[in-house]
Amino acid sequence: MSVTVAADQQVVTAIVTALEEVLGQELTDVTEQTRLFDDLSLDSTSVLGLLMALEDALDMQVDPEGLEQSHLETVGSLAAFIAESR
Repeated sequence: MSVTVAADQQVVTAIVTALEEVLGQELTDVTEQTRLFDDLSLDSTSVLGLLMALEDALDMQVDPEGLEQSHLETVGSLAAFIAESR
């Protein structure tokens, strides 16, 4: 299944916006390589908030059963998971 670059960029933008919401701060230097836990200090509670914000923003449901730790390593890996899930 191929995903367009525009769709990927939309997902990355939604992730950054949701991260800003969850973390309560503006994030200006987040890229697809930004690590969610190591660089942004997310924890399990903030991940839950992030996923709920993304579900609202992208009008989708995230299947927690399908979510693996590797999907939460970077902004890019989360974007790829979401793109596949839609």
